[in-house]
Amino acid sequence: MTLADSSVIDDRTSSDRICPGHPTGPHDLFTTEDILQRLPTLPCWSEPDRSSFGRRLRGANRLLEWLSTMPGKGWQQRWSAAGCDHQPCWIEQVTAGDWRGRPTSLAELRAGLNWLFLARVVQPSYEYFICNTTYLLFELAPRVVSADLFARVAEASTGLLTRHQKEANNTLVKILIHTGKDLSQINAADLLEFRAWHRARGKKPEGVNNAWDLLRETGLLDADQTLFETSRTGQKSPSELVDFYNLRSANVRQALIRYLEERQPHLDYASLRGITGALAGTFWADIERHHPGIDSLELPEPVATAWKERLSFVHTADGRTRPRKSKLDILTTVRAFYLDLQEWAHNDASWAQWAVRCPVRRGDTNGIVKARRQATAQMHQRVRERLPQLHVLVDTAEQHLTHPQALLATARTIVGNEQFTHNGHLYRRVIPVDAGTPRHGRGDHNTLPVEHIDSGTRIDLLQSERDAFWSWAIIETFRHTGVRIEELLEITHLALVTYVLPDTGEVVPLLQIVPSKGNEERLLLVSPELASVLATIITRLRQENGSTIALTSRYDIHERVNGPYLPHLFQRRVGSHWRVFSYHTVHRLLNDTVTRTGLRDAAGEPLRFTPHDFRRIFATEAVTGGLPVHIAARLLGHSSVATTQSYLAVFQDDLVRSYRAFLDARRAVRPEAEYREPTSEEWAEFEQHFQLRKLELGTCGRPYGSPCQHEHACIRCPMLRVDPQQRPRLVAIARNLTDRITEARQNRWLGEVRGLETSLAAAKAKLVSLDRAARTTTGTLTDLGIPQLPPRHEH
Repeated sequence: MTLADSSVIDDRTSSDRICPGHPTGPHDLFTTEDILQRLPTLPCWSEPDRSSFGRRLRGANRLLEWLSTMPGKGWQQRWSAAGCDHQPCWIEQVTAGDWRGRPTSLAELRAGLNWLFLARVVQPSYEYFICNTTYLLFELAPRVVSADLFARVAEASTGLLTRHQKEANNTLVKILIHTGKDLSQINAADLLEFRAWHRARGKKPEGVNNAWDLLRETGLLDADQTLFETSRTGQKSPSELVDFYNLRSANVRQALIRYLEERQPHLDYASLRGITGALAGTFWADIERHHPGIDSLELPEPVATAWKERLSFVHTADGRTRPRKSKLDILTTVRAFYLDLQEWAHNDASWAQWAVRCPVRRGDTNGIVKARRQATAQMHQRVRERLPQLHVLVDTAEQHLTHPQALLATARTIVGNEQFTHNGHLYRRVIPVDAGTPRHGRGDHNTLPVEHIDSGTRIDLLQSERDAFWSWAIIETFRHTGVRIEELLEITHLALVTYVLPDTGEVVPLLQIVPSKGNEERLLLVSPELASVLATIITRLRQENGSTIALTSRYDIHERVNGPYLPHLFQRRVGSHWRVFSYHTVHRLLNDTVTRTGLRDAAGEPLRFTPHDFRRIFATEAVTGGLPVHIAARLLGHSSVATTQSYLAVFQDDLVRSYRAFLDARRAVRPEAEYREPTSEEWAEFEQHFQLRKLELGTCGRPYGSPCQHEHACIRCPMLRVDPQQRPRLVAIARNLTDRITEARQNRWLGEVRGLETSLAAAKAKLVSLDRAARTTTGTLTDLGIPQLPPRHEH
């Protein structure tokens, strides 16, 4: 039996008993002579250069001689006893000595050590690869261990950057050398162990995600999801949530678990976690920490008073103390817990053991109404500060997108490491060593770095342009829809439909917003500006993914569940796969744009925008424009499942079924009456609304079912959607208003001046909006294959 064939040997009995948790190689108990005789039988050992052969053999022999002086039975135990995994310079201590009268060099020792690894004589820990240089080992291993399978993996990795290919290859080699397995034997547990080991030591496991994906693509790993999706934390049971806080009182632990199980059916998972944190963490864990030995929910008055005093402040990690904003909410949660136990004990005697006096009196929570009013006032102040600055943020996002796009277009025309000038600045194109090859048909996903000569900074133009584009797209979508951040990330290509009015043939684009847990599903009328933004996003995603939008699964961080695979619009490529944007990414892109504006609040601090600020600004603009609050929140219409049948021309049947199931699951939390079929009269009224939208300058965008609030003074109304072809007419109106203002001032008609100036300001604002839309428009929804919602009589 050759050394390569003897990998099936499993002689691990004695060593495993002494070194538990680390398996030994198949040749752990072989003698030095047996190992040296079998080393040349390894694949790729024989080479024309006999000096390489002798160098490996001399190095391996010297290392085995040195290891034999260490305590332990077997080479693996001696390796561990020598501390080779943790000492970066240990091999330099072995250079002393010779083999057959010849001294052993450091290069020979490294060569011999690599072949001892490949022969599975010793199996180093992952710490070894961090402390030692092993470049040659990463090149040799794919030719010695599972060469045919490594060739398949290399073929599947042609779509990755050269850097990512190397990282994935090195990850697989490390796992093979550490575990002693072949490539076909690696499973999900090995990759997860590799990832967990590095993360536990604060080190980034480079290449593990791509290695997982490559093994999936080649069929060597039986996994339905990516590593990122597999490692996500799912929902935990009430007992698991409570046990996170390591409560010592078994009696209180049982009460909390049973209470949470009783309330769980009526709560979403995020609310369940919040209540658990308040009761088990902020309340009882703090009680046990400061008053050990308490085993009953009935707290003495001094203990309850001391806890409420501590609750008023939060101690930060840096030793500072600040007031706790959620104090009243936590007191309310604890009071509701005690009162629920008392009420349930009247109907079920099993709750009587925990029905005790509540330590939180009614007076302790009296300030909650005032606190909520203060929070509302603070939100109103945020709107008053940010609404006048919205146009600055929008203009900054547009300008920031234009600059990197133009710079990127110029840099792509430069060949080699040459200098070029753009907007008066001198740059140098930097050609990366690991440029790699993009996936076939999926566009160029390599980096494109340039160096700014004056400052010496290096910029990745592709990444800079991507960030600028998605910052612009996020801001535009937020301000034109007023959706929540969760609803933004759930917008898919399937949610866009166009409805054709049967009489006039006018195309009405609609956007379906999937309901959040406590919200209602609704259809939004897509404005021309929003249509341009969505069309640009769809075009970009198709170009980057080869004419199709990638199917991705969105992970709900609040509910801890993965959604179905759908063509989400707000997604990006990460390595070799696509991911829906995270909340963190949306906030980062938004904050970067706000920072570029240089805006500051009344206190001189940098102004900050949150996604929910756009929602409040959207509602404020609609209401101040004359739209009643209840109409602003009203649904524009309800979609039945039959409307998705028109998607069959664009999407696959299984995707449509998946999307239907997704909608059905969301609709299940709403009353059935909300989804009844409209009557013929209601549908006729719905169609008539859109037929009456045609105006002199364009169309009226007021929601369905709402009357005109401006007595048809359309030039001032924010609901007016100006037709780009009517721009000359709008310019003429603006000039006429200017002349009328001059005449009114001459005659001192001051009241007339005020009204005409308001109309002129509105006309100028609409001209600016028209010009901005003309600069950014790249297509329409119908041009991009968005399905149409047929007239009622065609269903």
